[in-house]
Amino acid sequence: MSPPEETMAIESESALVERLRAGDPDAVAALFDRHADRIHQHCHRLTADRADAEDATAQTFLEVWRHRDRVREHDGSALPWLYGVATNVCRNLTRGRRRHLRAVGRIGPEPAQPDHADAVTDQLSTEQRVHDVLEAIARLPERERDVIALVAWTGLSYEQAATALDVPVGTVRSRLSRARRRLATLAPEGPAA
Repeated sequence: MSPPEETMAIESESALVERLRAGDPDAVAALFDRHADRIHQHCHRLTADRADAEDATAQTFLEVWRHRDRVREHDGSALPWLYGVATNVCRNLTRGRRRHLRAVGRIGPEPAQPDHADAVTDQLSTEQRVHDVLEAIARLPERERDVIALVAWTGLSYEQAATALDVPVGTVRSRLSRARRRLATLAPEGPAA
């Protein structure tokens, strides 16, 4: 039986995790209410696509429910573990998207479509900037991309990122350092001053 709504509003994350492990579907709903926005932002940064981010967020909480016996906390919060699940979901989504694009590429080019460039110029400019940054990050090894996403984009501490990735804290520090050095050489040059 689920606790009353007033109790759930102030319920600790540890109590939610225990209810989740016990199979209470209201617990995953409460975690969703608490963390869906952050997970969605994380997924959007990883996929650079709103629709994919929405799919990845939903898939993340489905995976949380499916693997509720594996949920872990760090400093009384399940958020680092949720970020780890979301990172894996986005990685799988991106991998599937690449496979799909390769398969479509083997089929041949699409028939010509009408040009709608005038209606979306501003959005494309923003998406191009995001794409350029993500392209530079995509050239990093996967383990460094994961650390960048968790520490730089979501603001997790090194310890929380280590929990999410299931690696030692020193590994997170060294991967982040290497990633920063590589990004300095990979990043596209900005506009001339």
